[in-house]
Parts: sequence; structure tokens; C-alpha cells
Amino acid sequence: MSYLPLQTGNESTLGGVADWAVTMMETIGAPGAGLAIALENLFPPLPSEVILPLAGFTASRGDFTLFEALFWTTAGSVLGAYLLYLLGVLLGRDRMRHLVSKVPLVDLEDVDSVEAWFNRHGYKAVFFGRMVPIFRSLVSIPAGIERMPVWKFLGLTLAGSLIWNTIFVLSGYYLGENWHLVEQYAGIFQKMVIAAVVLVVVFFIVSKVRKVRRKREAS
Repeated sequence: MSYLPLQTGNESTLGGVADWAVTMMETIGAPGAGLAIALENLFPPLPSEVILPLAGFTASRGDFTLFEALFWTTAGSVLGAYLLYLLGVLLGRDRMRHLVSKVPLVDLEDVDSVEAWFNRHGYKAVFFGRMVPIFRSLVSIPAGIERMPVWKFLGLTLAGSLIWNTIFVLSGYYLGENWHLVEQYAGIFQKMVIAAVVLVVVFFIVSKVRKVRRKREAS
């Protein structure tokens, strides 16, 4: 069957990412939802907050089962995260430190602090990071750089992804044609995360500039 045009509240057509995700699911079924989520992990601008509810809505239409939607989207999450983990392994600690040392306002002391934090809280970071926009993809790279045991990484990624995916897939499943409302509320959360990241970056830059000035004055 064809998904387009598809009624979503007051809208008659799907656009952008939703249109692309629909085409994937229409072409290869539930595995298409998994592939879309795997790509979302590799390219964070692709929003899981759209793909997952849409997968749930598609399941509610009977094109595949709810179990298939949850299974394939979670499998896609784990696959995408594992590819980024491998990227971190290939990058390696020494190469990472070399690259970061060339970034303005960043010195190896900052890298050491981040590494120490990740060594203490890496398991929690991987698990809870799967439920935070932006970080859900990026957290896999330091896990690979620090060579977190792969079976622990995959287990934590599976658990965190299953929780995140279940919330959004079920929301789309039960909201039906109003599945797009999920993205609106999730967008608020994502904006809060982005704002927090911006504040942290600004605080870091201001702190580093002040530190450089103090060193210059002392010398």
C-alpha cells in the first residue's frame, strides 16, 4: 500500500525526514525503520523523535507488528552505536589527544580531566546518553577511544536504546495519526539540551580566556 498522502492532524502530506522514513518503511518494511535509526545514529541531525513515532504509527496501521517495530529500531540503534564505537577504536587515544591538543583554548589537562571523568562514569554515560538527544550518538565515540569492553558497551547501549525507543514507538502507536505531536514535545527537550550545551561551552571558553589572561599578567 502507499503511505502518501498521509493525514497527520491538519497536515495532508509528510515532508523531509518523515517522508524519507516512510519511503524506507514502505520499501522494506520494519527493517527500513531499523535502517533509518541506524543512519540517525551516524548522522545526528536525523531526528529519532520523528522516525520512532512514525514507526509506531506504521505498526498501528498493520503494515508490520509492534514487536517488529521495537525489534528493528532497537537493532538499528545498537548497530549505529557500534559503528561509532569502532570509529572511536580506530581513532585511538593517542591520535585523539594529538588532534585535541591543536584545538584553540584546549590543553591536555582538559583532555585528562575528561578521560578521568569517563573512566569513573563511562558506563552510566553510555546508558543514560542513549536517552539524550545529540549525546545518544556522540557518547559511543569516547567509549571506543577508551576501549570500554565491547560486550558491556553493547549491553548498556541495548538497554538504554530499548527504553528510549519503546517510549517513542508506543507513543506513535497509540497516538495514531497524531503521532507527529510526539516530535513537538520532544523538540522542547532537545532545545533544552542544546541550550545547556551552549551554556557549558560559553562557560568553558570564558574560563579558559580568563586563565590565559591571568597567565599573561603573571608573566
